[in-house]
Amino acid sequence: MTQPDSAGQSRPPDMPTTSILFVCTGNICRSPTAEGVFRALAARAGLLGRIRVDSAATHDFYTGGPPDWRAILAARHRGYDIATLRARHFDVADFRRFDRIYVMDRMNLEVLSAMRPSDCSADLSLFLELAPELGQSEVPDPFGGGPDDFERVLDLVEHASAALVEKLTKER
Repeated sequence: MTQPDSAGQSRPPDMPTTSILFVCTGNICRSPTAEGVFRALAARAGLLGRIRVDSAATHDFYTGGPPDWRAILAARHRGYDIATLRARHFDVADFRRFDRIYVMDRMNLEVLSAMRPSDCSADLSLFLELAPELGQSEVPDPFGGGPDDFERVLDLVEHASAALVEKLTKER
């Protein structure tokens, strides 16, 4: 038995019903952190079996490489394992593969908006729009900073990930 997905395609009932992609510039700091944190929170909420999660970069600087060691370390200190993730470059086909694409900042939103096919139905938005109470719309890039910058990314990502889990739970 199959059921239609968001693109009207048939999929078996045990397949994920929502697909989520997190995007930043290099896919080594913010978006893999978001992928790892969201995946962990979704698993705790019992949602992981019906959600496909991935992350990507708007630029191909680090394709195939692991997350930044500082992102790995900061995530590990909070109980998240992102060490096995590998950077990949966003592909225009991702607009069809994912229902929801969350970007970390306006620059990357502009890059993806310019690439977006006119018939794309994927939701494309800033990740922090899920948590307006933060009073911040962008997850700052910690790459040129220190440990506190990576901790700040985790604070923001945890908050927005919890809001996304809550949203998906209500949609269930």
